[in-house]
Amino acid sequence: MTKVTYEIVEHDGGWAYKVDGVFSEPYPTHAAALKAAQHAANEQRVPGHTEEIQFEDEKGRWHTETARGSDRPETVVKDKS
Repeated sequence: MTKVTYEIVEHDGGWAYKVDGVFSEPYPTHAAALKAAQHAANEQRVPGHTEEIQFEDEKGRWHTETARGSDRPETVVKDKS
């Protein structure tokens, strides 16, 4: 199972959460960023529908595969403050 970590950090004059090096929009307070990260982490764990998806790889080739709706990551919110 994949594990996704949401980390609360100071960013752009406020607070944000960061996932795999990508920042959310800035929030004015630490509490607001924490609440947004918890919401995003909870949403990511919700199962969806199994569907076929198509995507292009880095070499320009197209692929089709089945994305299981039950294949959801483990999520954690990390707050270092």
